[in-house]
Amino acid sequence: MDLEGFCLRIDYRFTDLELLRRALTHRSYSTTHYERLEFLGDSVVNCVVALELFNRFSRLPEGDLSRLRANIVNQSSLASAAQQFDFGEQLRLGEGELKSGGARRPSILADSVEAVVGAAFLDGGFEAARKVVRALLGGVLDTIDPSTSGKDPKTLLQEYVQGRKLALPQYTVVATLGEAHEQHFQVECAIPELGIRSLGEGASRRSAEQEAARQAYELTTRD
Repeated sequence: MDLEGFCLRIDYRFTDLELLRRALTHRSYSTTHYERLEFLGDSVVNCVVALELFNRFSRLPEGDLSRLRANIVNQSSLASAAQQFDFGEQLRLGEGELKSGGARRPSILADSVEAVVGAAFLDGGFEAARKVVRALLGGVLDTIDPSTSGKDPKTLLQEYVQGRKLALPQYTVVATLGEAHEQHFQVECAIPELGIRSLGEGASRRSAEQEAARQAYELTTRD
């Protein structure tokens, strides 16, 4: 683990590196793991994002703010942030999780983001946690569009193809991984008329479909 380099990437230097180490430790590796920190971090992330949205969009009603927050604080966006900041390289995983690709699993990556935020909160208080959330999710916050972000990716993609009189996207489960109590799905989204194929992963078929749709929608709107 390169904790010093990791601290630089997330823009916060921990006073207690043991807290950070625990936040990056999965239960498969040690009995001292990140789950309690994840519990705390989940609430802190929601609070920070709610505050950011409240300040940025002063005229939006509560319902719209809640939908915007749900589009930012979810497994897909948190896992994407974790991938961007190389959380997988720092995670301490048991041998079984390593072999099954746990360092790339969206559920583990998203959980680790919340755990790190929880650790930052304990280490330096609310402002420290806020700084980490801004570093990890600042790009999403800066580009969020209130006119579309209240809709989930599958809805946005469906509206896009229907508006161009194209066939609806096709979703296919291409793999189901893991034990029965902790399955992990891979779903492909295909729009043949546009030559688009994307692969989404998630802890449920629905979340995997949403992730695949999100990637496909980004491809349709890319310049």
